[in-house]
Amino acid sequence: MPTHLILLAAGEGTRMQSARPKVLHEVGAAPLFAHALASAAALDGQRVIVVGHLGDEVRAAALAHDPDLAIVDQPEQLGTAHAVTMAAPVLQGQGGDTLMLFGDTPFIRPETIADLQVKRADGADIIFLGFMARDPGRYGRMVTEGDNLNAIVEWKDADEATREIALCNSGVVLAETETLLRLAGSVGMDNKAGEQYLTDIAALGRAEGLSVKVVICEEEETLGINTRADLARAEAVFQARARSLAMERGVTLEAPDTVIFSHDTMIGRDAVVEPNVVFAPGVTVETGARIRAFSHLEGCHVGASAIVGPYARLRPGAELSADVRIGNFVEVKNAEIAEGAKVNHLSYIGDASIGARSNIGAGTITCNYDGVFKHRTEIGQGVFVGSNTMLVAPVSLGDGAMTGSGSVITQNVPGGDLAIARAKQANKTGLGARLMAKLRAAKAQKG
Repeated sequence: MPTHLILLAAGEGTRMQSARPKVLHEVGAAPLFAHALASAAALDGQRVIVVGHLGDEVRAAALAHDPDLAIVDQPEQLGTAHAVTMAAPVLQGQGGDTLMLFGDTPFIRPETIADLQVKRADGADIIFLGFMARDPGRYGRMVTEGDNLNAIVEWKDADEATREIALCNSGVVLAETETLLRLAGSVGMDNKAGEQYLTDIAALGRAEGLSVKVVICEEEETLGINTRADLARAEAVFQARARSLAMERGVTLEAPDTVIFSHDTMIGRDAVVEPNVVFAPGVTVETGARIRAFSHLEGCHVGASAIVGPYARLRPGAELSADVRIGNFVEVKNAEIAEGAKVNHLSYIGDASIGARSNIGAGTITCNYDGVFKHRTEIGQGVFVGSNTMLVAPVSLGDGAMTGSGSVITQNVPGGDLAIARAKQANKTGLGARLMAKLRAAKAQKG
């Protein structure tokens, strides 16, 4: 039986003091709504529908994430049941079940969604997701008998006895599609908020004799984002999960709390990550590599047993093969560095390829930008580039070539050649002492 998805992406972010829509704020360098979609990625339904008062920015971001999403605007914010009815034209006749998640609740686990589906397969018609709250606050309360759900009462409408209940509603619901649409369409607005609550379908379903159940998850999964403080808490939850998962998979984190992951960071077994490393999006690190302290990686690949850092920066397009050495204060961008090559000190390698076992001396720069266009530097195998060499692209160095320290290389260097391109040194006898005396005298006159 297919399971479709409605993702409610409401909220303008006003409590976050932001011009950005709430669901576009990021956790783990990915928009909140993307985390919710990822949680439901295993669903086998044909329809994934994003509903809300979206605006062009959210619409564009959602379609950039997945061009097959169905986008449904909810111009009037009349409640969660109203949001479901707005999705009805897309879902009617599709059969199967429909799950509703929230774009600002990023941590519902795929395993929890599977638990909802198991309960549905066991015969429940409607299943809500609840959690035991440490501080129930203003959450809706779930009135139950065992796992049977009699009703969900919003805090505004609850009496004191109901407010004492600790089992709270997450808002997540799974039901047979036609049942969900029919009951959502019959929900009224007879409540203190003047909204159409989807939670009302619990009591409506019970009144029809339907089986309405509850599945309970950990409270952490239901964390919703409404403020900057919530966003910070969500980032902390994400990072804790990512660090724990990395270590479970065989990665050594020497100071876990100082390492920052992105949603798509991939690190192989027996890799070692030293303190204060940041993994921005798009990073893959192979087995046995070591990322040394205070390095920043983004959009790059680090080969097996390579060493990066400390204080290194790998930018998008950096491709490091096995056993490469990238040292302190080295920046690499859009460059392929072959097996065993070394760039160990204070260098910039951009728009370049470096062959196997080549050594790039300290202070080397590939001068890749002429103010309009980017140009490439091609360095062959076994090349030795002397310290403080400027490689003015486009330029190539053949296999086994060398450059003298302090050279500015503007022409291709054939394989096996030594290129020296620097001004002839001239020593002016006594001029250094005379110039220094003159400068000191001028300084003394100024007092």
